Amino acid sequence: MSPTRREFVAASAAVIASHDLRRMTAPERSELAAPRRDAIDGGTVLLFQGDSITDCGRDRSIAAANDARALGTGYPLLITGSLRDRYPERDLQVFNRGVSGNTVDDLHARWTADAIDLKPAVLSILIGVNDKWHTLMGTYKGTAEKYEAGYRALLDATRAALPATHLVVMEPFVLKTGSVTDTWFPDFDNYRAAARRVAEGVKATFVPLHDMLQDLGRKATPAYWAADGVHPTVAGHAAIARQWLDRVKM
Repeated sequence: MSPTRREFVAASAAVIASHDLRRMTAPERSELAAPRRDAIDGGTVLLFQGDSITDCGRDRSIAAANDARALGTGYPLLITGSLRDRYPERDLQVFNRGVSGNTVDDLHARWTADAIDLKPAVLSILIGVNDKWHTLMGTYKGTAEKYEAGYRALLDATRAALPATHLVVMEPFVLKTGSVTDTWFPDFDNYRAAARRVAEGVKATFVPLHDMLQDLGRKATPAYWAADGVHPTVAGHAAIARQWLDRVKM
């Protein structure tokens, strides 16, 4: 379900408040203090790509940047609001091109129009849960090896077409509740590891999500963060947005 206005305001406040360094662990503070390349390097376009977790009910009939309806009700909207509030002088142009149900193969099929042609300065991708889930449902023939090879080929081609683009690879995640059962594991961990290797191989910023959400699932029930184990709640999207903003140097 789409979050109410009150829920969204609360989630936005949580994202902003979470940047207080006093709430971070020592390792996290150390990592944030380390020098990192500015993600925006001569451009202003930020593009979010992925599956339903990124799509999050966006209005696909709207092509304009920064439109709340086009950004959906999830983490891309929260990140956009935070960044445009913090850096008005940059006039960042943010697009969401996530498509519900997508696998890595689906990204390949639409990548030129939905990614390359937009010439993003920053391209953030969250993909992988359907590569596993649809295999479990018998509607897709996939393996972690196929996922890794396809993902690496996609980002190698992106590097060749857009050498100056800062790539961000978000780790696929699930929480053990709802649709997510023991049958997902341990193989799903291979998909997570593959995403990390792909990020390292193309020198992308990697945003770890799975372990963070497991930790949160011990503070409240897993369903509090992702009702079906895959699709985040408002609180889950706020946590993802916080992690992205902490890891990606803008």
